[in-house]
Parts: sequence; C-alpha cells; structure tokens
Amino acid sequence: MALTEIDHVGENERMAQCIDNCFEAAQACEWCADECAGEGEEMAECLRLCRDVADLTTLHARFMARDSNYSAQLAEVCAGACEECAEECERHDAEHCQVCAEVLRECAESCRDMMSA
Repeated sequence: MALTEIDHVGENERMAQCIDNCFEAAQACEWCADECAGEGEEMAECLRLCRDVADLTTLHARFMARDSNYSAQLAEVCAGACEECAEECERHDAEHCQVCAEVLRECAESCRDMMSA
C-alpha cells in the first residue's frame, strides 16, 4: 500500500513530503551518529543530538501517518531539534555531518510548514 493511499496523507502533499523528510532525516542522523561514535569525545554533542533527532523525526512521521491530534506540537519540537542539530553538524568538516545538516534543514522547514496545518 502506497503512503498516498492513506486518505489524510494522500490529500495533503505537505504532510506526505514532511513524512518523507522526517524519515530521511532519521536515516541521515543515524548514519552521522554512527560515524561520530568512532571520532572521539569532540563529537559527543553531535552524536547525542543526532540520536535525539532520529527518534523525534521518526515519532513525528508516525504521528502524522495516524493523524494524531499532537502532530502540530510535535512538529514544533521536531523543527527546533532539527535546527539545533544542523547547527552542531555544520561546525564539523566531516562529510557525514555536512550531509546531515543539509537534510536536517529541509526537514525543519517541512516541520515548520506542518505546525500550521
């Protein structure tokens, strides 16, 4: 079953895009956190934030898919966490951090769009 077959998602292109962006952010953050784990103590904050964002974005996508009444509030938390994590990732030259930051900026934007939806 395609995601667009879920009535409330299929009728809302912004929601479908946000769900995709959240899952992409979770994947990027898991990759970044895994890479940071082997790079020493200076990457501890990046690793911690990436793990938090991976959990938050996955949860937000799940809430949107089930049309939860809490989606708008979670969108706000998710957007803020994505922005904070992107700022941390941007401080590091590693490719995984730069890729992660870019993906997180897109996710934060789509989560902000969902706050008013």
